[in-house]
Amino acid sequence: GNKVEGDYNPSSDTATHVVLYNRFPNVGGIVHTHSSWATSWAQAGRGIPCYGTTHADYLYGEVPCVRNLTKEEIDEAYERNTGVLIADEFERQGLDSIATPAVLCKNHGPFTWGKDAHEAVHNAVVLEEVAKMAARCEMINPKNVPAPQELQDKHYYRKHGANAYYGQPGK
Repeated sequence: GNKVEGDYNPSSDTATHVVLYNRFPNVGGIVHTHSSWATSWAQAGRGIPCYGTTHADYLYGEVPCVRNLTKEEIDEAYERNTGVLIADEFERQGLDSIATPAVLCKNHGPFTWGKDAHEAVHNAVVLEEVAKMAARCEMINPKNVPAPQELQDKHYYRKHGANAYYGQPGK
C-alpha cells in the first residue's frame, strides 16, 4: 500500500487492492473499471450468468455481484471494506479467485485481477465483452438459462488446470 516510485498518487482504491492482495495470494494485479456493460450488471445488482462457452473459456461460473456496503461500512472505511466484502463473499461462496477473477460491486462497478497487471487488464476486457453478450442474450431470449454445467466445465478446464490441452504447447 506504499508509494514505491513515481510522481503520481496511488489509486483512491488502494485500500481495496491491499485487502485483495492479502486475501488472494496468487493475485499480482488488480483492475477496477466503470466499463458500461459490466457496470450496468453491477448497478442492476445481478451477477453475470454463464450463458455460453466464451464466458466459460475465461471465467468459471457466474460472475458474482456482492451486496452494497452498509452505511456503517461506508462511513468507517469505504475502500478497505469494499475489499473485505469481496474477499468475504468469495470465501462464503467457496469461489476460487483464480478461476473467477472478477466481481461486480452492487451499484458500483467491476473489479478484475490476475497473476499480473497485464492479465488483470485482459480479464477486465473479457468481463466487459461477456457482460455485453449476456445482456444481449437476455434481450433476445428473456427466458434463457445458463449453459449446462458439463459444457461450462469442458470449456474452462480444457484451457485451465493440470489437464489443459487447448492452444499451442508452451516453450
